[in-house]
Amino acid sequence: MTDVVIVGAGQAGFQLAASLRDKGHAGRVVLVGDEPGVPYQRPPLSKAYLSGSLPGERLALRPQAFYDKHGIELVSGRVVAIDRDRHRVALADERELEYGHLVLATGTRNRELPVPGSKLDGVLGLRTRADADALRERLDRARNVVVIGGGFIGLEFAASTAKLGLSVTVLEAADRLMRRAVSPAVSRHYRDLHERQGTRVLLDGSVVGLHGDHEVRGVELADGTVLPADLVVVGIGVVPNTELAADAGLAVDDGIVVDEHMSTSAPDISAVGDCVVYPSKHFGGPLRLESVQNAVDHARCLAARLTGVAEPYASVPWFWSNQFDARLQIAGLATGHDEAVVHGDPGKGSFSVFCFRAGQLVCVESVNRTADHMAARKLLAAGRTLDRAELVPDFDFRQHVAAIA
Repeated sequence: MTDVVIVGAGQAGFQLAASLRDKGHAGRVVLVGDEPGVPYQRPPLSKAYLSGSLPGERLALRPQAFYDKHGIELVSGRVVAIDRDRHRVALADERELEYGHLVLATGTRNRELPVPGSKLDGVLGLRTRADADALRERLDRARNVVVIGGGFIGLEFAASTAKLGLSVTVLEAADRLMRRAVSPAVSRHYRDLHERQGTRVLLDGSVVGLHGDHEVRGVELADGTVLPADLVVVGIGVVPNTELAADAGLAVDDGIVVDEHMSTSAPDISAVGDCVVYPSKHFGGPLRLESVQNAVDHARCLAARLTGVAEPYASVPWFWSNQFDARLQIAGLATGHDEAVVHGDPGKGSFSVFCFRAGQLVCVESVNRTADHMAARKLLAAGRTLDRAELVPDFDFRQHVAAIA
């Protein structure tokens, strides 16, 4: 029956509020967000919403009527401090909210580009609906678009922009695209895909400065090359929002540290989503993940504990990215894999990459092979592996998993 205050109205915060009501929590549920309006989806911002094919009203996770019906209070404002002794949080406008249990779902913010000129007009990131709206307005008059960062967000934005017929250049500081997230085979496939659509991809591209008086006009690389640009989109990663937790004396280490039940170092404060570091059995140690699945499953795990059914968090990580006509779906974590086997034909745009570590299957990356992706999630959730020798050309992974299930 305790009152729950949730700081952060993103995917994790929304899901926790909804799950608490689904599981019968009868106390007060307050969801505090620093953006106006109802909580909304972020993944479409770099894809359908940016291109104009998804109306703004369809971004909402639920309409206002949902919150009214379920007694979820939406509070617009920025929480600036936690008073653990008085069980209160303070907002920037001097309001205070009392809590019985506090949940931090503070998410992340975009990492800033640390070079001269990064504050010029026309240098933007993509994190919020306001960011996407600003980019849509800029795209109407842009001629040369440079994307700094070849990760999911940067490439999704590049794909959406290329469809509009604009000149796009993607700069990636590493030696391949999406290096932290995917195998070399998937990196190669997506580089080829973007280049076939007219996007220029530059790897090992270190940016040393942005040129322009008031508005950006160019991007300078370490070798002295200056690329013309009247719109620069920065997607070089994110930083977890941990300051609130740290100031309150909670354990922080590249994220708010929680246990397998999403509890912080304070018994009456929990944390969920992109901002937390949690013990992952699939990774084999502390892990911080940025994904919708992880945020949703964290929230469901915590809601179960707060309503009396505590079980350790054990969900299989999975991710997706839509770029042009290629749907990438990843089950598991490829980090540290020592062997990757391609099954299918990348040239035909449909294949999977099976990643092994010390002989154990740890990740399956699927391009336009949803059946493989769903089978991989089932296999990894069951703690089963796959014999490398079984990956012959006519191997049917979905039937294999169904047979052993």
